[in-house]
Amino acid sequence: MDCTKHVLIIGSGPNAVKASELETSFDAIVVINNAWRIRSDWTHLIFPYDFPEERWPQEIQSSQTVITEKEFVPIQNDYGGFIYAGATMAFTAGYWVLGAFKPSHISFIGCDMYYPKRGKTHFYGKGTADPLREDISLMSLKAKSNRFFCMAHEQACNVGNLSDGPSKLTFPRISSTTSWPETPNLRNDLIFEALKREKDLGYFDISGRYWENLDKYDCKEIKKIDNIWEQVF
Repeated sequence: MDCTKHVLIIGSGPNAVKASELETSFDAIVVINNAWRIRSDWTHLIFPYDFPEERWPQEIQSSQTVITEKEFVPIQNDYGGFIYAGATMAFTAGYWVLGAFKPSHISFIGCDMYYPKRGKTHFYGKGTADPLREDISLMSLKAKSNRFFCMAHEQACNVGNLSDGPSKLTFPRISSTTSWPETPNLRNDLIFEALKREKDLGYFDISGRYWENLDKYDCKEIKKIDNIWEQVF
């Protein structure tokens, strides 16, 4: 996987369909849940344990791989676990790509976690706003987005958002896969503080199923860490 330099991650937002217009200049194309329908040349399909089997592709080519919690839970744990990283598939896919490929560039599209009150919420119509559910790991999507960007930056990986509409992602906007803006100034002191607090707090569940042990976690303590991540840019 050392040759995998540029990875495209496709979510299920309404503008995810624009991914079909992008040139095939990626070393890997990772599709989340239903997004395998957008491009037939995807290389990896990633989904959670409760993704209905009837929504899986009927045929999977030899060049394509399915990624489940067996593969992504250990890698997300390497980056601090789901409570700190954010337990929704856009972030989970991002961390899996960071750990599995060690890429130089990651482009996101259709992962904006923005849900209009009217019209489509997903490229296929109406869907569940998973990232907006009440969850201790998703109290601040801005914090989780900033955290991912900082983790990628630490690995010398550029991260950009190809979507052109409203977005909860804080990544720099990119209009192509060949033009990348300069990295925003990062507050290394705050990054260090946030990571130290995470380690000291020790909120971690090796199974990834933190929701089965919610009595172990204090939302107020998680919010304190989120507040730091929100300020790192």
